Amino acid sequence: MRCPIVVMGVSGSGKSTVGAAFAQRLGVAFLDADTLHPPANIAKMAAGQPLDDQDRYPWLRRVGEWLAAHRDGGVASCSALKRSYRDQLRAHCPELEFLHLSGSADVIARRLANRAAHFMPVELLRSQLDTLEPLGGDESGVVVDVHQDVDAIVDNFLASAERAGPGP
Repeated sequence: MRCPIVVMGVSGSGKSTVGAAFAQRLGVAFLDADTLHPPANIAKMAAGQPLDDQDRYPWLRRVGEWLAAHRDGGVASCSALKRSYRDQLRAHCPELEFLHLSGSADVIARRLANRAAHFMPVELLRSQLDTLEPLGGDESGVVVDVHQDVDAIVDNFLASAERAGPGP
């Protein structure tokens, strides 16, 4: 598997942890897409205000550009909550694969509450869950339960990708 992979899900689902482990396993570059948010977005979220589409589109363009520059393999952690956001990423890199980390609101809220030094408050979880659009049947990707350990999540995705055969 050499096409770029986006580890997606709501804040607190484990995107950065899984993405970094996945990139290390594959020996490819890793991007935590949160590092590409402009200061205004971070300030808005830190103040407990959810981002809107206008806030997200310039950020998603930057993430898409990174993915396009890593067509030979790369892993990015990016919420990619809506189909339109994933479409924007695919506009830069059509061969993207998605690993959607999914879990119950209670589990993810506990993770957020225990996380230190992050701009995303637990109060915004509901808005993210309300915004989340699961992968469509025509989108290339796998949904994995966050209750598994990191290695199991990576193994599950790789096994699913292997069963699906070569990508585009």
